[in-house]
Amino acid sequence: MEAKDQKKESSFISNQVKGNLVPAADVYSSPQRGDAAGQRALGGEADEISLKDLILKLREWYRYLLSKWLIIILAGIIGGLIGLAYAFSKKPIYKAELSFALEDEKSAGSLGGALGLASQFGLDVGGGSNGAFSGDNLLELMKSRTMIQKALLTEVDVNGRKQTLAELYIDFNQLRDQWKNKPELSSVHFLAGAEPEKFTRTQDSLLGIFYKALLAKILVVDKVEKKLSIVAVKVNSENELFSKYFAEVLAGEVSDFYVDTKTKKSVQNLAVLQHQTDSVRRALNSAITGVASSVDANPNANPSRQVLRVPSQRRQVDVQANTAILTELVKNLEISKVSLRKETPLIQVIDRPILPLEKEKFGKLKGLVFGGLIAGFLTTLFLLMRKFLKDVMS
Repeated sequence: MEAKDQKKESSFISNQVKGNLVPAADVYSSPQRGDAAGQRALGGEADEISLKDLILKLREWYRYLLSKWLIIILAGIIGGLIGLAYAFSKKPIYKAELSFALEDEKSAGSLGGALGLASQFGLDVGGGSNGAFSGDNLLELMKSRTMIQKALLTEVDVNGRKQTLAELYIDFNQLRDQWKNKPELSSVHFLAGAEPEKFTRTQDSLLGIFYKALLAKILVVDKVEKKLSIVAVKVNSENELFSKYFAEVLAGEVSDFYVDTKTKKSVQNLAVLQHQTDSVRRALNSAITGVASSVDANPNANPSRQVLRVPSQRRQVDVQANTAILTELVKNLEISKVSLRKETPLIQVIDRPILPLEKEKFGKLKGLVFGGLIAGFLTTLFLLMRKFLKDVMS
């Protein structure tokens, strides 16, 4: 009986052990599967925690800013008042614009239409060049120091008083007040008719400073459209008369310089031909007078004595030669005049600045709103940075 009970007990234990046995593959693979599943679970939990932390942090910063609402509003009010004060103190800007068209008859030809069509597509084929001052070169010429300096030294009428544009620039920028404690500057003047070659080092330095300031803030030169040869000169300054006069004088100086340079060689050739023509005409007149004098000296010369006719015949030869030379010179002179007229470029002003000029002023409402917004934003940014640094340090 006891033997049977022991056998049953051993059989039960064996079955329990077999039931709890795990295959070898499951023994080696189950930890890896568990780790991967654990990592995925931890990753999802970490993402959830980080997003939750971010939301909580944003909520914390929002509440922090709400607690500082009085500081932000006060900063905005102060900024708005500063912007309003700036709008009151800011001088208006007077905008003058002058446009002109450049036409060079010498450069016009059968390729003009094709070149114009190519320029519409942004292609620069170079066939329509007008020489050294073609295209963008003319724009750079107008922005050169030589042209701007000539314009500044030009005398204009300012409310009944004659003064150069350089002196007007000094006046409306109140530079004399800034130079009171600098004797080397307060005594400097730019008078009409002054020769730049005789300027002092201080005068040259000041003109250089004026030139850079004009290019940086006041003067804009550009084409109205890329495919057109219309150039616009824009002058924006705090003085209405300076804006108007400077645009007009600069365009005039560049026009004169451009025409003189383009026609310089033709003018020189014309002057030489004119001098030669005048010389031959004087020689011809002298020869005609000589013929008459020779005839008058022997009014009833003996036909048998030919020697008495030699002086008049010699003078007659001079008359014929000078007549032939003068004929050719006069013809060449007229041809040169026609050629000069053709080579002379036409610079036609299209629009001139007319008083009163367009005025641009910084609005009071604009200053108030912009000042308040900028001050409020900067204050908010400062508070957040201080809060962030405090959290990091703690």
